[in-house]
Order: sequence, then C-alpha cells, then structure tokens
Amino acid sequence: MPLDLPSAAAQKVRFGAGLRHSIAGELEEIGRFRALVLSTPEQSGIALDLAGDLGSRAAGVFSRAAMHTPVEVTEEALAHARSVEADCFVAVGGGSTTGLGKALALRTGLSQIVVPTTYAGSEATPILGQTEGGVKSTLIDPAILPDVVIYDPELAVTLPKQLSATSGLNAMAHAAEALYAKDRTEETNKLAIEGIRAFAKSLPEVLENPGSLAAREETLRGAWACGAVLGRVGMALHHKLCHTLGGSFDLPHAQTHAVVLSHAIAYNAVAVPELLAPIQEVLGREGPGRAIWDFAGSIGAPQSLKELGMAEGDLDRAAKLAVQNPYWNPRDVTLDGLRALLQDAWSGAAPGS
Repeated sequence: MPLDLPSAAAQKVRFGAGLRHSIAGELEEIGRFRALVLSTPEQSGIALDLAGDLGSRAAGVFSRAAMHTPVEVTEEALAHARSVEADCFVAVGGGSTTGLGKALALRTGLSQIVVPTTYAGSEATPILGQTEGGVKSTLIDPAILPDVVIYDPELAVTLPKQLSATSGLNAMAHAAEALYAKDRTEETNKLAIEGIRAFAKSLPEVLENPGSLAAREETLRGAWACGAVLGRVGMALHHKLCHTLGGSFDLPHAQTHAVVLSHAIAYNAVAVPELLAPIQEVLGREGPGRAIWDFAGSIGAPQSLKELGMAEGDLDRAAKLAVQNPYWNPRDVTLDGLRALLQDAWSGAAPGS
C-alpha cells in the first residue's frame, strides 16, 4: 500500500510500487498543467514513459541533466522550459536530475515533483549544489525544496548493483555526518540512525536480489531518512571534501562519497568517538571509519580515488582547495591532516592505516 509520509517542511512524500503512474493526479492537485519532464541522457526512456503517462499535461522532455548541476546546462533547460511554456517540472532520476529541477525551480518559482531512482536523498532537502567555472557552490533556500516526492521501488530495480552500493553509501554519508553536527537534535539523531540501519539491512539484500521490491522500498525509505536529516543539520568535512573533488576534478558524485566516507569519519572519530558509536553498533564492526570501510568493501563499492580516475599529482591541490574557506568540523581541519586522509583515500588503504 502507498504510504503518505510528511517531511519536516511543506513537502508531500509517498512510497509505493507503481506510484509513478499517479503523477498526473499530483499535478492536478497542485494546479499545474504543463510539466517539463527532466532526466539525464541515460534515463531519457523513463522520462519519455512518464511524459506519455502525463498525456496532455506534459510540455515535453529535457534529458540533458548532468553531474554537479552545471550552470550552463541549467540555462539551456531554462530556455527550453520557457519555449514550451512549462508551468512545473517533473524530475526523474538521481541527484543530477534532482539538482537540475531544483536549480530551475529556484530561478522560476515553479513547482517541482521528484521521482528518485537512486538513493541520493537530495530530493528531501532545500539544498542545491551547482558548478560554474570548475567550482561547486552550495545554496540553501526554502524555494529549492521539491513540492512532491514519489518513491516508486519499481524504478529502483533498474539501478545497477555497483550504483546501488555507491548511491547507498552517498546517502549514509548524510546520516553519518549528522551524528556529530553542531546543530544536531534528538530527532535528527534518530533519523540518522534509522537511515543507516535501513541501508545496513537492505543494501546487501538488494545486491543479492536486485528485483526485490521490498528490499528496494527499504532502501528508498533509508534514502528519505538520510536526505531529510541532511536538510535539517549542517554537514562538515566529508561533504566539503566531496564537493571539492567533484566540482574541481569532475569525479563521479556517488562513487566519490563512497570512497571518502570511511576516511572522513575515521578522521573525525578521533575527536568525537562517542557520537559516532552508533555506526559501529549498527554495522557490527569495530571503529566507525573502519566499519564503513569494511561495509563498503563487502557490497562491492569502489575504495580508492585512483580507480575513479583521480591523479595522485592532484592531491596537493585538492587538499589546499578544501581548506581555503574555513568551515565548522568537530576536529580541527589541517592541511597536513587532509593531505594524509586524501592519500589513504587515493590508494585504497583502510582509514588510518
């Protein structure tokens, strides 16, 4: 049965197999009649299917969403949306497509519906990261939060095994950093632990049986919990590093999170071991950073920046970029500390080894 679940803000959230076919009704409910469907080139087939479901309520399809939400792509989509007189956006896909929908909504004030096919979780936040001139910046604005989110596990079954693993770790990163956020609350801690627990249970099940709708729905619930907590508290070292690596070195988003997470958590666990203890309790391994590293390896996620295509010669520049603008972190962020962290992440060594 579909479940309507309210988030912390004015956002409608639904879970259930086949719910993607109900989007026309959602548009009617919010009074919208010309939806531009957004996707990446790889998911244009799904976008075309959704547009077909919408019938006369579809203004067309724009299928050029890209990683890290390049401003030039957003401007191209904006011109197309105006040319077809779109009055809302339906974004289907992962973080790249959700980011494009958010960027368009921020610029136009139009409504947006998101149909996630990965576990990025950004659909549950009022946060937008976008890239211009090789630099990624982050905005927070209530206008960025999507109006409706439809989680349909039938779409998630097409997610390849490795992307399921890396996308899940990307979501878990939001929850892991929420545990030591300076503005954390009892509620955000509960959400974070629920999200980590959902993935710890369901990701191995998904990899063993990718077609399991029950396991896929559990991962989507984990994605919502991790995304919702991301929208309520501030992030720290891990997200700063991943934004630097993605925006300045064009590394793939989810895979970069999967590689860096264990190292960032191990770095901060030196200062706040008690706050990160739930990670090792849920994953059943010793030490939060090592627990994540072992879990990532067990589900076949990449474990080195080298295999993502990053050159060792870029590590010095990456460390310097990451310390340029001071930001809060539970442990002091030093150039030498980051450089050592990045070396381990580049080589694929266990954190702190």
